[in-house]
This record gives sequence, structure tokens and C-alpha cells, in this order.
Amino acid sequence: MATSVSSIQSLDFEAHRRELTAFCYRMLGSSFDAEDAVQETLTRAWKAFDRFEGRSSVRTWLYRIASNVCFDMLRAANRRARPVDMGEPGTVDGPLGEPLASSMWVEPIPDARALASDDPAEQAVERDSIRLAFIAALQVLPPRQRAALILKEVLALSAQEIAELLDTSVAAVNSALQRARATLADRGLEDTTVPEHSPDQELLARYMAAFESYDFDVLTEVVAEDARQSMPPYALWLQGRDDVFGWWTGPGAACRGSRLVPTRANGLPAFGQYKKAPDGTYFPWALQVVELEDGKIRDFTFFLEAERLFPLFGLPLSV
Repeated sequence: MATSVSSIQSLDFEAHRRELTAFCYRMLGSSFDAEDAVQETLTRAWKAFDRFEGRSSVRTWLYRIASNVCFDMLRAANRRARPVDMGEPGTVDGPLGEPLASSMWVEPIPDARALASDDPAEQAVERDSIRLAFIAALQVLPPRQRAALILKEVLALSAQEIAELLDTSVAAVNSALQRARATLADRGLEDTTVPEHSPDQELLARYMAAFESYDFDVLTEVVAEDARQSMPPYALWLQGRDDVFGWWTGPGAACRGSRLVPTRANGLPAFGQYKKAPDGTYFPWALQVVELEDGKIRDFTFFLEAERLFPLFGLPLSV
């Protein structure tokens, strides 16, 4: 039985799903919105394939559709950010405040959904380009500048290729790139500090055991003195190991006895955190994403919408 042209192309489209997901995530700052955008991209591609003239590769054509889908979605969207981008650090004894809508925050994405290459060198570039700090920085840019920067800096397309993909001129692309880079520099968002992508597994194991037992002697050894902690969907964030630990032993004391399950998010080590209930069972509490610097944990992001996020990461809802 002969294979139809449409089914062959469907297979070709699916082969690009992961890299399109990563592109849409960088554009939108949400793993859930990225999944929706990719599905809409593939739907539009299937419907329009009979009009595809072959003047570019299928991959480039798909990126053009994906860019337009993201532009459509961004017209009605809030600018996503991290708590650390929204104001000064709070204090342990200060108000937590009200939770803000999920649409306010840059959300995490599983490595398995965003890293498309099998090449270690290319994976390193991919990991850097899905860091939470980089994704948040991208959200500051107007959508077309954002797309141009991603296509140039992450996907390494030429200005001519980007111009054709975005249906504009090479001069307009170069201008957009210049403005995008200047905006990030002006806002101090051109952070080039690269987290450790192959962290000491022994250090992470020590952190897991110490967090689960609330062993602050060990935690002091593995957490940097200038560590930060944020907890979306709350705007509050803390600066300094003393305040982070003060939260863990104060407002967050109920996390004592939690269990951690390792995973990966945004190219970084992450943990599903399960809090212990009064009846002795454990329930999803937070997705912890940690960044290491100079052999210590410097940044904690506790994403508290655990029941929404855990299925995305393949984490069970009980342990």
C-alpha cells in the first residue's frame, strides 16, 4: 500500500516537534503555551502543505509558521517574568502577598521536551538558551526583535534567512538585532554567567539528603552565601543564605521531612518536592530548579503549582 504525500510530510513535521517546542518556549516563556503553539503550527502546516512551493526547506517553512503563531499569541499575552525581575528582595518576616496568575511567570520546561540535539556541544548551546534568566530576558523584547534574536543567536540563521522567514528586509533584521541586544544590555539582562551543566552529582546527592533531613550543617556547605530563593506564583524573593534558611525554618518549616525526586528543567538540575501530610503520606508541593556556581547552589526557584507541573515532568503525584 503506497504512503500518501500527506502522511510522509506528517512524519517530517513530527521530526521537528522538539526544536519547534524549544523555539516557541523561548518566544512565549511557558511550556504549556509552547505545546499549544507547536500544535497550532503543525495544524496550519498540514492544512497549507499543498501551497508549499519548496523555495525553502520544510524546517524553515515550519519556523515561519511557528513565528506567526507566536506573534498571534503574544498580542493578548502578559509579559512573563521572574520574581527577581519584579522588585527588590523581601524579608523572612515580611508579607508573602497574594499569588499572581500563572500567566505572569516564566514557567519551567523539561529538558526532554526542549533539547533537540544529540551532539554534546550543540546541547550546551541549547541548555544555555533555555535558562530561566535568558527566557525572562527575552520576554522584555518586542516579539519580532525576540524572534530575530533567537533565530540568529540560538539557531545561527543568517540575516538573509531571517529576513525571508519573517518576511522583512535584511536591513530591518540587522536593526532589530541591534535594538534587541541594546535593550538587554540597558536592562542589565545580558548576563553571561553560565551555570554548571555537569554539576557535581555528589554535591546534589548531599543537598538532597540534607534538605530531606533539614541538616543545616551540610546545607551551609552546599548553598552559597549569596544564594537567592523565589517562589512563583508569589512575587516575594529572598537574597542571601541566612534569609533563605530563615524561610525554611520559619514560614516554610512545614517542608521539614520532604522527599525529593531528581529531574531536569531548563538545562539545570531540578527536584520534585513532596511535602509530608499529617497522615504520613506525601503530596506534590514544588518543583525546585537550582543553579550552581563555583561548586555551590546559588539560586533556588520553587515553582509551587506542583499538581500542574509534575505531569509535564513525568513526576508522580504521590511517592
